[in-house]
Order: sequence, then C-alpha cells, then structure tokens
Amino acid sequence: MLLLTLLLSGVHTFPANVSSPSATSNPSLLALTAIDCPPCQPELCPLTPLCPAGWVLGRCGCCQECGNVEGQPCDLDPRGAFYGRCGRHLRCQLDPADLLHGNIPEPRCVCESQQVVCGSDGVTYENICRMEERTQHSVTVTSSGPCEAAPQIKLPPQNLVSVTGKDIIFHCEVFAFPMVTIEWWKDDHAESLPGDDPHISVQCRGGPMHYELSSWLQIETLRKHDTGIYHCVASNKFGRVMASANLTVVDEDFSPVQELQPESAEDDEDYY
Repeated sequence: MLLLTLLLSGVHTFPANVSSPSATSNPSLLALTAIDCPPCQPELCPLTPLCPAGWVLGRCGCCQECGNVEGQPCDLDPRGAFYGRCGRHLRCQLDPADLLHGNIPEPRCVCESQQVVCGSDGVTYENICRMEERTQHSVTVTSSGPCEAAPQIKLPPQNLVSVTGKDIIFHCEVFAFPMVTIEWWKDDHAESLPGDDPHISVQCRGGPMHYELSSWLQIETLRKHDTGIYHCVASNKFGRVMASANLTVVDEDFSPVQELQPESAEDDEDYY
C-alpha cells in the first residue's frame, strides 16, 4: 500500500545520491531522459502553434511547447523529459486500476476538474479540458453544469419489422437540462401512449449518462393494426424535439421467400 501511495504521488523513493535502478540498468533510458540545456535565449525559441491543451514551458524551462491533452501519457518527473508535461487544467497521475490488476502503470494526463461546463457557444462539455481541446480556446465557460437548452435526442428509435403475436420495444435516449418529459405518440395523434391500451407500456429512467433520460415503449402480442409511425417526443421549457420510427407488422405465417418459389414441377426445373 505504501508503494502504491508513493507511485500515485510521484514521490521518488531513492536517496539523493542513488540513481533509480531502472535508469542505471537501461542506458537508452538515461539517454532519452538526460537534459542538455543550452543557455536560455527566448528570441531563438520557435514559434509555438495553436495547442489544444495550451502551452507549457519546455523541458529546459525556456521555450514554450504544446502541453499534452487529456488521456495522453505524461511524466511524473517534473522535468517532463520523456513524454512531456500536461497542458492547462491537467495533472499527471497513475491509474490505480493498472496497479491493482497487475498491468504496467503508465501515467496519463487527467483533467483537474470533472465538472460538466456550459460553453459560451451554448454547447455542454464534459469538462473544461475537453472544451478547450475541441474549441481551440475560442470558447469560455459561462457556468458550471450543462447549458440550459431544448432537449437533444442522442439515440432515436429504430425502424422495426415483426410478426403478429410477438413483442417489440422502441428505445429513445434524450439529453437535456433542465430535465425533460418524454412521451410516445403514434401516427398523427398527439396523444400520449399507452392510453387505455393494456398491451402497450412505457417506462423511463435516468441515464445512461448524466443529464440523460432513457425511455422505452413496449408493445406485447403484436396485432396488424399496431403498424404505424411511432414518435419519441421530448420537451422542457426551452422547446420540444421529436424522433420517429416505423413499425411494420406482418402475419406470423408470412414469408417473403414464398413469392420466389415456382408454382409447378416444370417451373422447378427451370428455376433451379
């Protein structure tokens, strides 16, 4: 447990006058991590491009370079001599799961805040690091938490074909803040299902992600007149959105292959 704590904190457990065994036993690693820095002359630094995670001081502490983005490997050693340093709002850390499962631990950049944020472009981002990475720092945070906006249907229902007597389920996932209400309509009837139909049921629950709501429409023991267009309708105080899917119900003994089969033995020979 002590070793795990030391690794996660990036603390070196070797005395100041003793080198790490892994480094001394691996000359190529020494060569890679060795830093031979000339005198700092800022006027000679190369132009720094636009960096998704912002700029950080290079390993010599003179010129700027692009910081590593969230999820990229990084160095626990503050010199950043091998993988480099993490960018703005990021820190370098090990994943405890790697150690616990016997995998070789590899430090990666992790956003210091995992709080969902609302950008000045009206888009919700999973954290400030993802926002800056995707927008190249052209967007600012207007508030913590998701943006207040009309719902967005993340997973619409899919078209289905089934036979009489079977059961089917339509699925719909919606993201929104404030939270939404989800209704199911059929065809052009703006009436919420299931109504008084006992073989239709609707269920809703939160998830699978934060600020998302999932809903299912189940129809049991299908009948021919269940054929139609079904609508997933999500609404909050900022608006309403809709996604639709077709349900086609055919007789249980229906087989499209029958239409291709010949009608006589003579035709059979020609057919094959």
